[in-house]
Amino acid sequence: MVRPYVRTDGRVRAHPDVRLETVVLAASGPSAGLGADARAVMGLFDRAGGGGLAVADIAAALEFPPSAVRIIVSSLIDEGLLTRPVPAGAGQPETDLLQEVLRGLRALV
Repeated sequence: MVRPYVRTDGRVRAHPDVRLETVVLAASGPSAGLGADARAVMGLFDRAGGGGLAVADIAAALEFPPSAVRIIVSSLIDEGLLTRPVPAGAGQPETDLLQEVLRGLRALV
């Protein structure tokens, strides 16, 4: 058994917005110099075929403590190797505008 603080390189807190239900995606970036546990997390994304994985799914697949996985995922986000999908909302076009564009596209056909 490996202690959680060993898995997290001594880091004790995850980002508050990285919860068990948070879905993360692999981003491109250099992965040289990662620890064994971080490489194991990144390896799951190779098998996922580019899809996203929830933090809880990562913990279950690797049989790591969920709290440690939250911290590892937070570190990988900080390094730019994982990313969270951007929530819809601010900066997104209004629904009325999208419907108008859709009507215009349908009129072209």
